[in-house]
Amino acid sequence: MKQHFQMFAAYNSWANQRVYDAAAELREDEFLCDAGAFFKSMMGTLNHVLAADRIWMKRFTGDGDAPASLDEILFHDLPSLRAAREAEDRRIVRWIGGLGDKALTGRFTYMTVTDMRTISQRLIPSLAHFFNHQTHHRGQAHTILTSLGRPSLSLDLIYFQRTEEGRGFA
Repeated sequence: MKQHFQMFAAYNSWANQRVYDAAAELREDEFLCDAGAFFKSMMGTLNHVLAADRIWMKRFTGDGDAPASLDEILFHDLPSLRAAREAEDRRIVRWIGGLGDKALTGRFTYMTVTDMRTISQRLIPSLAHFFNHQTHHRGQAHTILTSLGRPSLSLDLIYFQRTEEGRGFA
């Protein structure tokens, strides 16, 4: 099971890099424009994924900065946002790599952001949500890019598994 989540952590980093590379090609007005996505713009969408990841990592580890809301704009410019994303991706890869069987099969307890309830969950299903959530919003970022006339990105997991860094997981 650990290798499964190590694959998703590595895939997450790889896919984020591709999305951020494409976002770097946008003009500032395109980066900021309301494209009709749930978090409106590319800036809003990428900030949301980082905010949610930080919230979940704080829940999982007890460490790190966690925003107070899911729509918090952590960074207004892409270079700062990208640097924070890359640091968070490295943190996720390290944390997953350090998990033992006991932790993976265990539970954790946290306070929700939206309605301030205490929740206790098993880690494995929560990790599945964590990585699925990122994939979901990368899909929205992809839609923003294509709606702005940018080329489609190949973000499927199988493409990652065919790369040098993904072959060990295929």
